[in-house]
Amino acid sequence: MAYHRRGISLLGLIYLIIGVYVAWVHDYITPSLLKKVAQALLAVLLWFLVLLGVDLHIGGLS
Repeated sequence: MAYHRRGISLLGLIYLIIGVYVAWVHDYITPSLLKKVAQALLAVLLWFLVLLGVDLHIGGLS
């Protein structure tokens, strides 16, 4: 029986980490962008709370 591994390899993970670092250093990724992405993910995962009027906006970072 053949075993097919799914997921990312160590080399792929290192490639992504370096890419994130380079994007951060060159201001393609900023704290405000991370805040917006986190808010969007919360809204998608907790959509039922949004419909009930819960505010999922993250405070602190500007």
